[in-house]
Amino acid sequence: MAERVVETSIPEGENTIEERHVGAMWELEQKLDQPMDEEATKLNTRDNKPSLSMLMLLRLSFQSLGIVYGDLGTSPLYVFYNTFPDGIEDSEDVIGALSLIIYSLLLIPLIKYVFIVCKANDNGQGGTLAIYSLLCRHAKVSLIPNHQRSDENLTTYSRTLLPEGTFSAKTKKWLEGKHWRKRALLVIVLLGTCMTIGDGILTPAISVLSATGGIKVNNPKMSGDVVVIVSIIILIGLFSMQHYGTDKVGWLFAPIVLIWFLFIGATGIYNIFKHDTSVLKAFSPTYIYLYFKRRGRDGWISLGGILLSITGTEALYADIAYFPLLAIQLAFTFFVFPCLLLAYCGQAAYLVNNKDHYQDAFYASIPESVYWPMFIAATGAAIVGSQATISGTYSIVKQAVSHGCFPRVKIVHTSKKFFGQIYCPDINWMLMIGCIAVTASFKNQSQIGNAYGTAVVLVMLMTTLLMVLIMLLVWRCHWSLVLVFAVLSLFVELSYFSAVIFKFIEGGWVPLIIAAISLLVMSVWHYATVKKYEFEVHSKVSMSWILGLGPSLGLVRVPGIGLVYTELARGVPHIFSHFITNLPAIHSVVVFVCVKYLPVYTVPEEERFIVKRIGPKTFRMFRCVARYGYKDLHRKDDDFETKLFNKLLSFVHIETMMEPGANSSTYSSAYSVNQTQDSRDGLVHDNNNNHNHNINHNNDNNENNNNMDMFSSMVDYTVSTLDTIVPVGSPHNRTSFRQSYTIEEEEEDEVEFLKTCKESGVVHIMGNTVVKARSGAGLPKKIVIDYVYAFLAKVCRENSVILHVPHETLLNVGQVFYV
Repeated sequence: MAERVVETSIPEGENTIEERHVGAMWELEQKLDQPMDEEATKLNTRDNKPSLSMLMLLRLSFQSLGIVYGDLGTSPLYVFYNTFPDGIEDSEDVIGALSLIIYSLLLIPLIKYVFIVCKANDNGQGGTLAIYSLLCRHAKVSLIPNHQRSDENLTTYSRTLLPEGTFSAKTKKWLEGKHWRKRALLVIVLLGTCMTIGDGILTPAISVLSATGGIKVNNPKMSGDVVVIVSIIILIGLFSMQHYGTDKVGWLFAPIVLIWFLFIGATGIYNIFKHDTSVLKAFSPTYIYLYFKRRGRDGWISLGGILLSITGTEALYADIAYFPLLAIQLAFTFFVFPCLLLAYCGQAAYLVNNKDHYQDAFYASIPESVYWPMFIAATGAAIVGSQATISGTYSIVKQAVSHGCFPRVKIVHTSKKFFGQIYCPDINWMLMIGCIAVTASFKNQSQIGNAYGTAVVLVMLMTTLLMVLIMLLVWRCHWSLVLVFAVLSLFVELSYFSAVIFKFIEGGWVPLIIAAISLLVMSVWHYATVKKYEFEVHSKVSMSWILGLGPSLGLVRVPGIGLVYTELARGVPHIFSHFITNLPAIHSVVVFVCVKYLPVYTVPEEERFIVKRIGPKTFRMFRCVARYGYKDLHRKDDDFETKLFNKLLSFVHIETMMEPGANSSTYSSAYSVNQTQDSRDGLVHDNNNNHNHNINHNNDNNENNNNMDMFSSMVDYTVSTLDTIVPVGSPHNRTSFRQSYTIEEEEEDEVEFLKTCKESGVVHIMGNTVVKARSGAGLPKKIVIDYVYAFLAKVCRENSVILHVPHETLLNVGQVFYV
């Protein structure tokens, strides 16, 4: 079907989210289209999670090794080489570097993340976007103001109220006070998200390249290009297998990583006793001071290599959704942490007596009898760690899409057993191309390590800033505790950041370029999403106009159900008025469907849909809000139509039981009939006003005249069509109205009517909105909207594809608006 287009502009700087308080007419509109608070309250099914036995906790702790700690566990492959890229001059330098590694592991992964940051989870979900969801529930910081009180009745919508006058309450008020503060918060969240996406490129590159680099230890004459080619082959195989999901091979991850940790722990013990037990003095922090005193600026720059010992910590926080927090804490505290300490101490003991082997310290320190088993275990651990990071990237992109911060991409659920195992084909191939490009370009661990370290430390800094708000607004901690946490965390992380800045030219620029591109894409997409929502709110249709059209809406009501998709959870969308003013017919039953993403990780299936009637019963108009969390998926095998229809029937049944003697069509039919012509005239007047407002911002007079002629012909067609179908002054019109408003319909009749309409067919009516920069806009805005956003909108998935709407039942209604 050809798409008609209407042009609407939103003036720059004008308040687009406006209230329509117009006396009695506003009160009538509130009666006819009420909030869904009552319906949402009935759906609450809050329950408590069962406690876990110690045996189950141990089992889950074992399983967490493969998903959570694969990335962190492969760090010993490349830390000492990146710490001493130019060689080791003094054996005491090795002791100082080991002391830095020990206390870095103690302060950042163990104390900060495992026991503090991981508690800031959104019902088990971790990562910067999960923190943002928590903050959106506890403060009005979302830039898309679609929050409703009914959302708070969800089982998964948990929040705490702040006592008035406290420092936390003042912080909340300050954060909500200015729009730029909300934007700054979103930029921090997006920057952390972009750096995590960069991890999805850099982690597989450095892990696989470091693991396969062991081939050269037994074959010194082998060219480095061979190692690069082997690494690329493994990376291609890794990304090519992603569409199978981790369900079929996931059971192997934990045993592989368990064997890896046991190998590096045992090798560490062997090296300590064989080469030099004096390295254990590195547990004294005194050697950190002596290290910096001895090496000076070079020692400070070497922090960029020390930083790699804690890479994977940010992935640990992002992957906590798969296991209980206590299981993760047990696994790290009593197994992962000791094994890592032993591995680093063993390498340090070897390097004290073999300073020339700094480039291949890990493989050179392995006993020859277990060299090949260790090589196989290292390669397997690198693949497992890379897999966990790639899966985490898919999850983060899914969260960003749900928050309106990333273009729509195809998301496939790869497991019927486990919630949250997904695959994004578009993102997968982008990550693969990025990994291959980084591996082939740098060809060595040092430069990739510099890039990796920059990405990791920036994620940690963003997490620290967000944790300050979590501790104040969610945990309601005393400001002194928050200050101690912030000062200690920022001191350590800014020290690392100052070190990686010196390595900007030597690979540190890579994650910044990746983050800049990702941030541009996400910012532009979110900006346009907000403007589209504001357009929906600004141009929604008044219920008085709908009433004025009468039960037939001034059209022929054909059998069937029309699902009109909109961003609005309340009000009649502009797309509906545009549709009925251009076509002479509408379906017998109209349902306004709002697919809404909430700042929660999931919405239980029984709480997914909320249905409400719009207007009198004879209008056969309903609203359905389908609510989703950022981890929920629109599966292809989900029968969205059937679930919605069943919910509609349940609503009719409950409505009849709750109000057995009530007649929702008690409003005056005379009012509706007498206002029909006025409503049509009002619509034409409003549309002309919108168009004329657009003309004020347009410098091309000829184009304005052409647009006015087009719009006038459209209005003439609409009015003549309406008059032909439903003559305003016809006695038949008045009689039919009075009969429809005085005959009481039973529940069985309405249910049967709805079933008949469904059998006649369901049509999905969706808006195909084109966003353009208004005339007179600055050059940056024109580039962003007319080129960047237009390109993203063209290459991303359509809403109909994401929602799995059958193509044969889809009806697109085109519209253009200017920003």
